[in-house]
Amino acid sequence: MPPGARRVVMHSALGTMFSAVLSATLLGESRCPECGRVTAAPGPCVHCRASAQTFAPDEPCPGCGEFPPVPRAQAILCGTCRMKPRPWGRVVVAGRYAGELRAMLLAYKFNHRLDLGRRLAGAAVAAYARAADACPELACVEGLAPVPLHRRRLFWRGYNQSREICRLIAAGLAAEPGGRKPAVWSGALARVRSTTPQMLLAREARAENIKGAFRADARLVRGRRVLLVDDIMTTGATLEECALALLAAGAARVDVLALARA
Repeated sequence: MPPGARRVVMHSALGTMFSAVLSATLLGESRCPECGRVTAAPGPCVHCRASAQTFAPDEPCPGCGEFPPVPRAQAILCGTCRMKPRPWGRVVVAGRYAGELRAMLLAYKFNHRLDLGRRLAGAAVAAYARAADACPELACVEGLAPVPLHRRRLFWRGYNQSREICRLIAAGLAAEPGGRKPAVWSGALARVRSTTPQMLLAREARAENIKGAFRADARLVRGRRVLLVDDIMTTGATLEECALALLAAGAARVDVLALARA
């Protein structure tokens, strides 16, 4: 490219950058924290708010996260959870593992689409806020603990999707009216045994496959209220093992936040 043409391109790029900075700082432009669209006021745009709401149009069981066959507006324990309670206090899920939410999670988890994290975290925060209104104890969590990957799988994938989403959820909770930013305890749980990926196993084999695979750091969680975060909850076997490890290390209470329930 001739020197003169390069100068024109550079001046054009600088002009575009200057205009963006000027509009954002002097003209008070607001952008959606989830997708980046220009908005009339601070906070998520109407598209992302609508998307977050459609992920969970009805309330799942607060014990296992299963959605009922008939939609209901109030979270009620299912018969299975009444007879056999899970080791955590409450489960919150953003929606069913289907449709747009499923497509976003697959792209986020396996195609390095980390740019989708803000929308996913926004849906999780919206579901958590609704659940906390009905269960005030949820609002008292002190820290978020992501489900860890074994070091070999972490090296292969390059990132832990649950850890990345935890950071965005913590920021989203802080942005809620009257909200505060909980800590993100990335080291609260460690995977001490490599296992076959749960998605490759039949439902009945998952609990045995994951048994004893996690250890919790008592220095971080003893006496504290922990919100255990994962992307997809299927049978709940992985989350149960994590919750049991946290409770064995002295956690005062464990709740679960999952982006989707399969």
